[in-house]
Amino acid sequence: MDFSKLTQSAGSLSPLAKLDARSREIFRHIVDSFIASGEPVGSRFLSKLLPMSLSPASVRNIMQDLEEMGLIYAPHTSAGRLPTDLGLRFFVDALLEFNDLSGEERGRIDAKVKASADHSLNGALIEASSLLSGLSRGAGLVVTTKDNARLKQIEFVRVDPERALAILVGEDGSVENRILQVPMGLPSSALTEAANYLNARIRGRTLGEARQELEKARISSKQELDSLTARLVEAGLASWSGAQADHQQLIVRGQANLLEDLTALQDLERIRLLFGDLESKKDVIDLLSRAETGEGVRIFIGAENQMFSLSGSSLIAAPFRDSKQNIVGVLGIIGPTRLNYARIVPIVDYTAKALTKLVGGRDTKS
Repeated sequence: MDFSKLTQSAGSLSPLAKLDARSREIFRHIVDSFIASGEPVGSRFLSKLLPMSLSPASVRNIMQDLEEMGLIYAPHTSAGRLPTDLGLRFFVDALLEFNDLSGEERGRIDAKVKASADHSLNGALIEASSLLSGLSRGAGLVVTTKDNARLKQIEFVRVDPERALAILVGEDGSVENRILQVPMGLPSSALTEAANYLNARIRGRTLGEARQELEKARISSKQELDSLTARLVEAGLASWSGAQADHQQLIVRGQANLLEDLTALQDLERIRLLFGDLESKKDVIDLLSRAETGEGVRIFIGAENQMFSLSGSSLIAAPFRDSKQNIVGVLGIIGPTRLNYARIVPIVDYTAKALTKLVGGRDTKS
């Protein structure tokens, strides 16, 4: 599997790349042990694991060098060493060898995504986030925009003399309601006329495409419709063009995974802080949106990102696209910094490609 396009979120690590073979081997074992158990590693234990013959004293000297470079640290006096966030970044960017997915794993991802997609695209997104959480020790995340749902029809229902309820129905069965201000004295026939006018132009289009189409037809619509009805159409356009945050959909599955394998009270506090991060929908969406700037998988580790500075978490994310290669969403896995990067990066990458194939296929059929 080629991850040459893996997008890095740190600056150049060339000075750290000059580590000699012994230093790299010791550092690799420290990180591997951290990912497997979360426990610090001491020099005596390391000296027994290394393929070369080194005394505990020699190992301690090398560990001291690694610590001075900021790659490892001692959580408390007389403890072994753990990798820092910078050390994990260096490990991921310079030393990590990614596992390839087996045919069985690929088939499982394809089958899960396709089966849920037979009902709706939203079902596929929910299944993808559940699948990601099930294949990792973290929570699965998917963020997309409601603009990507293809529209089936719109209805207007008056709720009082100056307001109407616009009901948008998607081809996938989704329904979105929005209250619009309407001109005083607007007759019921104008609501029907506006709905008929819009339905003739929006069916089969995404909300974004429908907005563009209606913007182009804005001038001609004033000639086709009476002034009050035209104002209703414009009110709908203004409403759909704003409130972008309302169009962002965040799906989170598997938060309970984050409560497993806790080793200390500080771990519980870290998870509490992470849950707080996840409840802040806007911050999570903003962070996931940064994954749209890269062509492949994006990795955010611990304090590299302000959102994770307290909870000490990592996010592995990748975008998925439509048939025109436009990015329509981002999926990922969030969890402790000791996520199994070698396994999870290929999973996120392949799941994003499976969703891209699915979304592209639906676009082609539309």
